[in-house]
Amino acid sequence: MPSAVPSPLIPAGLSYSEFLEWLDEDVRAEWVHGEILIMSHASRPHQRISDFLTAVLKLFVEPVGLGEVISAPFQMRASSELPGREPDILFVVQSRLEIVKDTFVDGAADIVVEIISPESRTRDTVDKFAEYQRGGVQEYWLIDPENREATFYGLSDGTYQCLPQDGNRFRSSVLNGFWLHLPWLWSAPTPSILDVQAAWADAED
Repeated sequence: MPSAVPSPLIPAGLSYSEFLEWLDEDVRAEWVHGEILIMSHASRPHQRISDFLTAVLKLFVEPVGLGEVISAPFQMRASSELPGREPDILFVVQSRLEIVKDTFVDGAADIVVEIISPESRTRDTVDKFAEYQRGGVQEYWLIDPENREATFYGLSDGTYQCLPQDGNRFRSSVLNGFWLHLPWLWSAPTPSILDVQAAWADAED
């Protein structure tokens, strides 16, 4: 996620519902137990990876109605005891789409993707890691453009475990049949959707 900085110009002590009413579609912000954190603009590498992963996930999910892929800005509150966050990308399976409300996801998405920036490293790898684990996000993807690293976690008995990678290939445990060639993430430009679709087709032959 982009960096978050407290702002003296925003209201303090709002409930989450009040925060959602205050939040403008042009403002990227998170709610952490009454404190509002304004998110800075994404870098070009961050946005490139976010756009690519959103497109690839939609390519896999939408033709067969597996669920809904939502990219930022959109709120998620994994449980009523946790902060309201704005993941870079989230996915909710078809059978649970009732948690997707007009302004936020009211519960834990099945997959959450966060793209790490230097300012967000602790927040993404420590704070959100603990929150998403506690809230029940089944799969958490942490993408680190600066170090060209991607780590994937799956929830097992309430605890995140690193999901295995087959060389440079990651296979999702939530989306059966979905795989990602990790070097795609670091390419500039990223591969076209047609290239990804062709790679998937070739792998099935």
